[in-house]
Amino acid sequence: MAGKDYYKILGVDRNAAEEQLKKAYRKLAMKYHPDRNKGDKRAEERFKEVNEAYAVLSDKEKRRQYDMFGAEGFQQRFSREDIFRNFDFGQVFKDFGFGSEDHFSRIFGGPGTGRQRAFGRGGDGFSGPFGRTGQQPQKGVDLVLDLQVSFKEAVLGGTRTVSFARGGREERISVNVPGGISSGKKLRVAGKGQEGPWGGPAGDLLIRIQVAPDPLFTRKGNDLEISREISLTEAVLGTQIEVPTLDDKKLSLKVPPGTQGHTQMRLRGHGVPLSGGGGRGDLYVKLIVRLPKSLTPDQEALFRQLASQGL
Repeated sequence: MAGKDYYKILGVDRNAAEEQLKKAYRKLAMKYHPDRNKGDKRAEERFKEVNEAYAVLSDKEKRRQYDMFGAEGFQQRFSREDIFRNFDFGQVFKDFGFGSEDHFSRIFGGPGTGRQRAFGRGGDGFSGPFGRTGQQPQKGVDLVLDLQVSFKEAVLGGTRTVSFARGGREERISVNVPGGISSGKKLRVAGKGQEGPWGGPAGDLLIRIQVAPDPLFTRKGNDLEISREISLTEAVLGTQIEVPTLDDKKLSLKVPPGTQGHTQMRLRGHGVPLSGGGGRGDLYVKLIVRLPKSLTPDQEALFRQLASQGL
């Protein structure tokens, strides 16, 4: 879930004092108030965002949690009910002179006791980090670590040892890199994130993979590509060439007579391992016809003779 930058929503910096928060909130809430923007859905969404931001930042404990976990971590841990719990709309109306409380009933979740339970003074004590039942155990923040692996490791798989800082100390663990992984994918190691507050479980370690390029091979989905050069006469007359594979094999490939430049030939089953163990993709060999940059007198005479024959 994407986090919301409550400071940005209110247009204040992270060190804003209580009076600055009140001033910014009042200005924006009046600007986007339903009475001034009848039927404007975008204004209604902004009105909700502004109230949500103020509900968190005006509460010292909620603000501390938000600053500690960050925007995304806060959104993952605290529900809408948690955010608005103990936020007294009635007092907001009194302090800022807003219109009917019915607007909040309509926008924030329906009329009657349902709204009161979620947002008003008469809530029923939702269990959660801000309820009257006290602090509840929460899962710790996930850690994210970038790991660069070689092209070969990403395709065929391997084992890496990684080190990371956790709880003020360095830890080292062994990680299995599955074959076929690509850049941007994440490996999750459960319980290796930050310790959970109030005795909650630790978060996870997310290892974000970055694949280094290879000088010979490129990848397209589950297939690999490699370029090999052949001479002009080999392209015309045909030949047999040797092709390396990523797992250090040498394959023989028959090039038929009359092969055109940039022709691709397929070697089945020598590409990227398929997920679930269902075989492998293919290896495509792109044939580059190498033309001579200069000719000896005899070679030039032969080419002129070929030209006279229409070749």
